[in-house]
Amino acid sequence: MKEFKRTLVTAALPYANGPVHIGHLAGVYVPADIYVRYLRLRGQDVLFVCGSDEHGVPITIKARQQGCTPQDIVDRYHNIIDGSFKALGINFDIYGRTSSKVHEKNASDFFKKLYDEGKFVTKESEQYYDPEAKTFLADRYIVGTCPKCGAEGAYGDQCEKCGCTLSPEELINPKSKLSGAEPIKKKTTHWYLPLQDYEQWLREWILEGHKEWRPNVYGQVKSWLDGGLQPRAVTRDLDWGVPVPVEGADGKVLYVWFDAPIGYISNTIELLPDSWEQWWKSQDTKLVHFIGKDNIVFHCIVFPAMLKAYGDGFVLPENVPSNEFLNLEGDKISTSRNWAVWAHEYVQDFPGEEDALRYVLTANAPETKDNDFSWKDFQARNNSELVAIFGNFVNRAFVLTHKYFGGQVPAAGELTDADREALAEIPALRASLEKNIEGYHFREALKDAMSIARVGNKYISDAEPWKVAKTDMERTATILNVCLQICADLAIAFEPFTPFACGRLKEMLGLSLVWDDLGRCDLVPAGHQLGAAQLLFAKIEDEAIQKQLDRLDAIRAEREAAAKAEAAKQVAPQKEEITFDDFQKMDIRTATVLAAERVPKTDKLLKLSIDTGIDKRTIVSGIAEYYAPEDMVGKQICILANLAPRVIRGIESKGMILMARQGDGKMRFITPQEALSNGAEIG
Repeated sequence: MKEFKRTLVTAALPYANGPVHIGHLAGVYVPADIYVRYLRLRGQDVLFVCGSDEHGVPITIKARQQGCTPQDIVDRYHNIIDGSFKALGINFDIYGRTSSKVHEKNASDFFKKLYDEGKFVTKESEQYYDPEAKTFLADRYIVGTCPKCGAEGAYGDQCEKCGCTLSPEELINPKSKLSGAEPIKKKTTHWYLPLQDYEQWLREWILEGHKEWRPNVYGQVKSWLDGGLQPRAVTRDLDWGVPVPVEGADGKVLYVWFDAPIGYISNTIELLPDSWEQWWKSQDTKLVHFIGKDNIVFHCIVFPAMLKAYGDGFVLPENVPSNEFLNLEGDKISTSRNWAVWAHEYVQDFPGEEDALRYVLTANAPETKDNDFSWKDFQARNNSELVAIFGNFVNRAFVLTHKYFGGQVPAAGELTDADREALAEIPALRASLEKNIEGYHFREALKDAMSIARVGNKYISDAEPWKVAKTDMERTATILNVCLQICADLAIAFEPFTPFACGRLKEMLGLSLVWDDLGRCDLVPAGHQLGAAQLLFAKIEDEAIQKQLDRLDAIRAEREAAAKAEAAKQVAPQKEEITFDDFQKMDIRTATVLAAERVPKTDKLLKLSIDTGIDKRTIVSGIAEYYAPEDMVGKQICILANLAPRVIRGIESKGMILMARQGDGKMRFITPQEALSNGAEIG
C-alpha cells in the first residue's frame, strides 16, 4: 500500500439555500470529522476543506420567493451552516464559499484553460423557455405532474415524493415556476464536457484500480460507465453564478456541478495561497472525498474527468466514502416539507449535548443502507450507553479516587489475573478501532471505543472497590489505578467521536494524550493529582424528547391537512358524453328520510326508509362513515328513483342517493336549497 506524506480531506459543499440537518451530518460531516480527528491524534499532516455551495437554481428560486437577492440568501445560510458546524465540533481548516472572488477567478481560469485547449464541444439544443418571464428555465424552474407516481409539484429533474429522476420533457402539464406560464422550447447554445472521451481511463482507474471502494460507490460508478457516458453541459442560462469567461456568453454562467467541486481547490488557495499546490498536485498527498450518495457521480466521474482534462498533475481521490440516506421517524427527510432535525435548532434545544448527537448519528450511520433516526432511540442510546456505561464508569473511578485518596492517583500493587485481563483487552480493541477508522467503518469503530468503556464498567463493578476499601486499601489503590488507566484510554479512543466530553475528561485527568498512548498501562502516573470529577454526559429526560415528537406530529398533521386540501381541489375528468334522451331516462326526485339504522356487521352501510312522494321504500347506502343514522332522519335528499333494485346484505334497495364526492374522498348528499314536496322531479 502506498505511503502518503499528507492527507487532504474534503467534505461535500452544503447547498446554501437552507440549514444543514441530521441527514447531512450523518451522511458526510460527522464521519469526515471523525476521520480527521483520528489522523490528527496520530500526528499526521492533514487538511480539512469545505465551504458553502452558493450558486444554482434553488437559490435564485428562494430569492424570488422572499423578495431579496441571491447574495442575501447565501449570506444568511452560509453563516447559519458555518455556526452549526462549529457548535457541533466539526472543525474545518477552512470553510469557504463559492461566491468569493478567489473562487470566481479560479473557476473562470479553470474553464478558460479547458476552453482554450479545445476540451469542450458546443451544442445547440432546444430548452424550455418562459415566454412571460422571458428567460430560459433550468430544470428546477419547471414543475408539473410526476409521470411515475402522479404527484403534483414534481420538479423538472426529480419528483420529491417518489424520488424518481426526471427530465422536463417527462412532466405532465409542465409549468414555469416563475410565472405559471406553459413553457415553450427555444434554441440555445452551451459548452459540454465530452465525458465519453475519458470513459476508458475512468474504467481503468476506478473499476480496476479501486475495487476497495464501498460497494454503493463502486456499483454506481460501474453502472454509469456500463451505460456509456455522454457529453455533459458545463454552462447554464442564468444570471446567478460564475459568468462564462468567453465572448458571446452573455447571460450564461458555469453550471453549478462544474463550478462547485472547483470550490475545494479555491478554498485551499484562499487558505494557503503560497503552498496550496502541495495539497493538490503532489503525488505524496492522499485525497479523500466525504460525500452523500447523491454526489457519487460528480465526485467519481465528472470531477476526475475535469481534472484529467485540465492536466497539470492534480491528484485524484484515493477513496470516496459515501453514505446512504438517513430517514427521520420512518419518513424520508425533506427540506421542502420541513421534515428534518435542523442542526442549528438542535444545539439550541439540547445545549451541551453536542456529543450525544454525534454519537447517535455515528452509531446509526447509514453506511451500507438507508437508516432511520428516531428520538426515542436517540434518548435510549444517550441514557443507556453514554451515561450508564462510559460516563458512569469514569464518574465512579474519579469520585472514589477523590474519596479514598484525596484525588491523588494511587500506586498499583501486585496485579491480579482480573487486572491483567482487563488491561490486556485494550490493545486488541485499539487494533480493531484503527482498522475500522482507516477502512471508513465508523459505526464499527464506535463499537470498539464503547467496548473499552464496557471493559472498564465491568471491571469496576466486579472489583467493587467501595467494598474492598473497608478492609484492604492497598488492593483498593490497585483497582482504582487500573480504572484510571482505562479512563485515559477512553479519553483517547472517544475523542474522534465525542470531542467535548473527551476534552473534559482530559482536563479532569490533567494530561495531554495522543493516539500512540492508547493501551499503555502507565498513562496516569502514581502521585498525579486529578482534577475535580465532572459528569461527562447528562441524562435526556422524556419531556425534551416529547417536545421534539410533538413538533414532528404538528408538521405531519399540517402536511396531511395540506395534502387533503389539495386533493379536495382535484376534479375527476368528465365522463363519456351522453344525449339529452339518455338524461331524460333518469328519474331524479326529492325524498325525505323517515328512519335510518346501521346495517349489522358492516362499517359503511346505512338502511334508510324514505318517502319519495310516490311511495315509501328502502335504500341501502354506503354513507355510514360520513353520517350517523340520527343525522339522516328528517333530511330531504335527492334520489335516482328508477334505478333497478338490488339486494344488499339481504335487504332490497330501491334507488340511489345522489352524493357529491371531492378529490380527497369526502362525500356529502345533495339537498334542495329550499324544502320541496317529496317526489319533486329534478331535471
